[in-house]
Amino acid sequence: MSKGKKYVDSVKAYDKANLYEPQEALELTVGFAKAKFDETIELHVKLGVDSRHADQQVRGAVVLPHGTGKKVRVLVFAKGDKAKEAEAAGADFVGAEELIPKIQNENWFEYDIVVATPDMMGVVGRLGKVLGPKGLMPNPKAGTVTPDVTKAINDIKAGKIEYRLDKTNIIHCPIGKASFGAAKLKDNYAALMDAIIKAKPATSKGQYLRSVAVASTMGPGVKINPAKAAD
Repeated sequence: MSKGKKYVDSVKAYDKANLYEPQEALELTVGFAKAKFDETIELHVKLGVDSRHADQQVRGAVVLPHGTGKKVRVLVFAKGDKAKEAEAAGADFVGAEELIPKIQNENWFEYDIVVATPDMMGVVGRLGKVLGPKGLMPNPKAGTVTPDVTKAINDIKAGKIEYRLDKTNIIHCPIGKASFGAAKLKDNYAALMDAIIKAKPATSKGQYLRSVAVASTMGPGVKINPAKAAD
């Protein structure tokens, strides 16, 4: 696939092999975001763990100080007073069993995150094969299975993101938009990196941060020195 002229020009503007400090890497990445839309800036972290082992999973959630720049639509599975609480807290959709056929049969996915009260997980579990592959299954580690639906919704709307390893032991996460500028992106980057470092499994041996890079939606990746990634 041929790359666009802006991408090619960006690649010429920096040393692909160089390992940059976080601030400089983010400044370069913002400069490479030349599309007509507000590009998302993503962080990619390869870890020295094996995601096939349950005790080496790295997963959690963190509230980014400046949010993600994206409006997040929240679906809450709750009943009774908890359903009313979720509506009052600003959930975009609230429901229970009646949503199962809508999701299973009508492929209804007009939401970005699913929250459930613990008593609803029996119902939500029936949607595992549908929600799981899309990364939408509520999870206690991510704070999306909770009796405190107000806090869950507030955190998500404020910029809470979930991070988790993929099959190649890499975490991919948005840390904001190019329009945020390097300073705000650095705050978000630092919050996410801190969470990933603190989530290091006790069974992880050797170098934990294997590679770290940031990239805009349409721009090239800029490598960050893993030894200075937490700076």
